Amino acid sequence: MYARLALTMVLAAGLAACGKKEEGPQAPGAGAAPPVTVAPPLVKPIVDWDDYIGRFEARQSVEVRPRVTGQVSRIAFRDGQFVRAGDLLYVIDPRPFEAALAQARAEALRARATADLAKTTFARTQKLLDENAVSREEFETDRATLAQAQAAQASAEATAQARALDVTFTRVTAPIAGRMSDRRTDVGTFVTAGTTLMTTVVTLDPIYFVFTGSEAVYLKYQRANQAGTRPSSRVSPNPVDIRLADENEYRWKGKMNFVDNALDTGSGTIRGRAEVRNPQGFLTPGMFGHMRLLGSGSYPGMLIPEDAIVTDQSRKVALVVGADNMVSARPLTLGPNVEGLRVVRSGLNPGDRIIIEGVQRARPGMKVSPKAGKIVPPAPGTGPTVPPFTEPPAASATSASAATSSNPAAQ
Repeated sequence: MYARLALTMVLAAGLAACGKKEEGPQAPGAGAAPPVTVAPPLVKPIVDWDDYIGRFEARQSVEVRPRVTGQVSRIAFRDGQFVRAGDLLYVIDPRPFEAALAQARAEALRARATADLAKTTFARTQKLLDENAVSREEFETDRATLAQAQAAQASAEATAQARALDVTFTRVTAPIAGRMSDRRTDVGTFVTAGTTLMTTVVTLDPIYFVFTGSEAVYLKYQRANQAGTRPSSRVSPNPVDIRLADENEYRWKGKMNFVDNALDTGSGTIRGRAEVRNPQGFLTPGMFGHMRLLGSGSYPGMLIPEDAIVTDQSRKVALVVGADNMVSARPLTLGPNVEGLRVVRSGLNPGDRIIIEGVQRARPGMKVSPKAGKIVPPAPGTGPTVPPFTEPPAASATSASAATSSNPAAQ
């Protein structure tokens, strides 16, 4: 009897254990729905800003070369100095040119005296001709002599002016205001007119920011210009913001002032240029910068937090809670980052309930317990790291709104 009781208890325990194992996989479905916070996309007027990398260039860059041949006798600037237009840079030994000027002026005086004598002679001959005291031939000869003397006087005076210019050119001055490079010639160097490079000078204010852009976004800008939503940078000074390599904010302000007239057939890009104020001379030609350019007119955009975007293999999706509190995944077409939120081009509707908190607890096909929330732009510097936004290939990007630094637009 005791043996039968023991066997019955063992079998009961085994059946109970089997029952627990069978209930195990069903436990999640039988448990409470995980709590999540949901909110509709934030809809507000936005504009697109397209990102580029470019380089600063001087608005004017001039190579200083002598206009006369001679020996440098003085250097009047410091390497790297800021100069104004007309400031003295070099002095070329003026003595040979001053001697040539003196000789030319003497020749001009002699020519003037000869012309005065010819004029007096011609006047006397003309008077005698009226009295029939000289022949017509003598009159014509004296008139030609006067004309030759006057021409010789004009030539001598022009030569004197040229020699005076040579003396002036012995003082090499700054052709523009800007920052000097270092000296390329020293005192005692013999320089040749129009050949010897003495130094260079570049302007700093304003300064240009030059970049190249893809055909894809160029087409986007052209279509926006035709539609009247964004004017072309060829006719409108569209605003640009620039930050340097060690800056986090776009603190340099400028405006577009040039777009090239043709695309480079080798690279499929077009060159653009913006003008930036640089009153303190901080920006230097050759410096790199990150620029953002006005990429569209104002339009109502849908924005969601970066944390609400889930990577599903190669897709970006958002988890949407339906009326039955079931979760579904919506593939997204993303735009640029605006005020710490990501623009959604397509994939969502303004009334969709997006999971903005508790994304890690939800899965497509799962039932959740939603709590209403609100999407608020994060404070500057507190949002998550923004992944790069990649422009589509040029063959298909006729409505893209932003570009990477490696494949930017030019208008």
